Amino acid sequence: MTRAVLTLNAGSSSLKVALFGDSDAPLATGHADRIGPEGTLRLSAAGKALPVAMGDLTSHAGALDSVLATFREAFPGLDMAAIGHRVVHGGVTFTGPVVVDDAVLAELDRLSPLAPLHQPHNLAGIHAAMQAFPGVPQVACFDTAFHRAHPWVNDTFALPRRFYDMGVRRYGFHGLSYDYIAGELARTAPHLAAGRVIVAHLGNGASACAMLGGRAVASTMGFSALDGLPMGTRSGQIDPGVLLYLMTEHGMDAAAISDLLYKQSGLLGLSGLSNDMRTLEASTAPEAAQAIDYFVFRIQREIGGLAAALGGIDAVVFCGGIGENSRLIRARVCERLGWMGIEIDHAANAANAPVISSAMARTTVMVLPTNEELVIARAARAAIPTGGQP
Repeated sequence: MTRAVLTLNAGSSSLKVALFGDSDAPLATGHADRIGPEGTLRLSAAGKALPVAMGDLTSHAGALDSVLATFREAFPGLDMAAIGHRVVHGGVTFTGPVVVDDAVLAELDRLSPLAPLHQPHNLAGIHAAMQAFPGVPQVACFDTAFHRAHPWVNDTFALPRRFYDMGVRRYGFHGLSYDYIAGELARTAPHLAAGRVIVAHLGNGASACAMLGGRAVASTMGFSALDGLPMGTRSGQIDPGVLLYLMTEHGMDAAAISDLLYKQSGLLGLSGLSNDMRTLEASTAPEAAQAIDYFVFRIQREIGGLAAALGGIDAVVFCGGIGENSRLIRARVCERLGWMGIEIDHAANAANAPVISSAMARTTVMVLPTNEELVIARAARAAIPTGGQP
């Protein structure tokens, strides 16, 4: 019998999964994409593709059924002890993982207007798992929870106070990634973890977080996952006056503006070519170069602002798909930050080494692969009744 915990990360048309046994190394991982009439499912174990038990991929529940059928074939006697879920928004109520019950589900559903493009799909994953595994603990892990320790000045907007009381505040996101990086720093570089660290989570979604002693002090993302850095298709920081102008002068309603900001902007909008940094780096189009220039500039500017929030800086950590893999972006970001004591070793950077700062640099620069699934799996394990630990 294989006792295991399953982690689920449900998107609008995707489902990312990982299966863990009694160690931090996953037994299997996978990704259902384009859930709907053209749905696909890829699963692997020990570095090899698993023969997928294809079923109904038109819904999250159907995709989960196909995942489970495949895992049961690959791991005879599979016994699910707990299931962990990534949930984008925990509001002000949830400051850590929580076992889901009817009251929790109702509160998470109430928060859906704060993350309309993410929360409903996260909840769809929970409902599908509850149907597949009645009685098995379902654990919600929140992208916002890591940031709930922000001081008030980094948590509020300069609006009438009633809006803050309504929940209009800076929540911050990518918290599961930042939680993992904080833990890895505490384990591998405790002298840095105790100090002033800026973590840049750079991928199709991008943000940066200032940490003091392993706790979040400020984040570039705010009320929504739109704020701060430009992303693959999201705008990042924008003057709200632009949105008022688009409404009054161009007749754009909330749906049109949402589509513009979430799906048509960022690297895709600036380049007119792609939201994939690999494609932009390989392109000779001037628009691709300009999109990269803007991405780099905004990262540099936000790192400077976060350093001010910390009162100085001891380390910068790159993570996420771009942060972990793009030598160009890391070098470009660091090249104008010498005034902060940042200087990289180009050979180490080219090798994707864990430490890419030069030996004499005052500020350490690191590359740490993040692992949100492991954070979720650990929370799910903690919810297993005594004696049921995988």
